[in-house]
Amino acid sequence: MTYIIADPCIDVMDTACVEVCPVDCIHYEEGVDRKLYIDPDECIDCGACEPACPVTAIFAEEDIPEDQMPYLEIDAEWFSDKDAARKKVDDLKPPGEKG
Repeated sequence: MTYIIADPCIDVMDTACVEVCPVDCIHYEEGVDRKLYIDPDECIDCGACEPACPVTAIFAEEDIPEDQMPYLEIDAEWFSDKDAARKKVDDLKPPGEKG
C-alpha cells in the first residue's frame, strides 16, 4: 500500500504534509510542479501526511475515490518521467481551470 496526492493539491501545494513526513518521500520541483508527489518506493505507509493536508488531497491506496485513481499512476510516474506526469496532471486539470 502507498499514499497518493490527488486533484485537490493542484495549484494549492500546501507543504504541511512534507513537514510531517518522517521519511521525506513527498517531492516536487518548486516553480515547475502544480502538485506534490509521494514516492511509492519510499513511502512507509505511516499515514502522517493524510491528516496534515488542509485540502484533503492525500489518500491511502485502498481509499482513493474512483475519480482520483489516475493519481496513483501519476505519483509513481513522476519519479521516472517528470514531464509525462506533469502532462497528465495538465490533461486532467488544465492550468487556470477552477474546481
